[in-house]
Amino acid sequence: MSIKILLVDDHSLFRSGIRLLLQRNPEFEIVGEASDGLEGIKRAKQLKPDVVLMDLNMPGLSGLEAMQLIVEDLPDTAVLMLTVSEEAEDLTTALKSGARGYLLKNIEADYLTQAIKRAAAGEPVIAESMTAKLVMQFRSGNNVSTAPEREKLTPRERETMVCLARGESNKEIARNLDVAESTVKIHVQNILKKLNLTSRVQIAVYAVEHGMDK
Repeated sequence: MSIKILLVDDHSLFRSGIRLLLQRNPEFEIVGEASDGLEGIKRAKQLKPDVVLMDLNMPGLSGLEAMQLIVEDLPDTAVLMLTVSEEAEDLTTALKSGARGYLLKNIEADYLTQAIKRAAAGEPVIAESMTAKLVMQFRSGNNVSTAPEREKLTPRERETMVCLARGESNKEIARNLDVAESTVKIHVQNILKKLNLTSRVQIAVYAVEHGMDK
């Protein structure tokens, strides 16, 4: 089955370019477009896409606000922020608010294609140039703290968490921990439930924020 994609960006020329790029891939289906956050929410509810490519800064309702409402109403839809902002604060706010990933608009075409596939599969995606900023943001000052919830996790779940913080896929985690991929999925679900989180990205952010990423 094809991956259904919704494009939300206030620049029509940029949307057209992304549409032409993605339509070359038979695995993708562009089901709709929107020019602002409010329209994006309406279109997402109507079309129920697998992935939403969302600009961060748009007039009216921002991409961040629209993303939060879409994630709340459509938890199975992955929202990828596609922006020019390289600010660490924008990155962390988006991930904490439920974005499946954070990409920059200068991204290479092949990387964008793979990022969409990974997001649709439930994996977190962060632009490589932003990963270091994410870690620095949480490790600066006194941000790293010990969370009492960490005691709820089994040793294997903690190891899984470390791998998630490195952005590894289920297949990579399974290989590194020498377990079945289905076992990794169970560990991820257990972590989400025990820490009251909603996505793999939030697990990764939590791990870095609380010093559980190594």
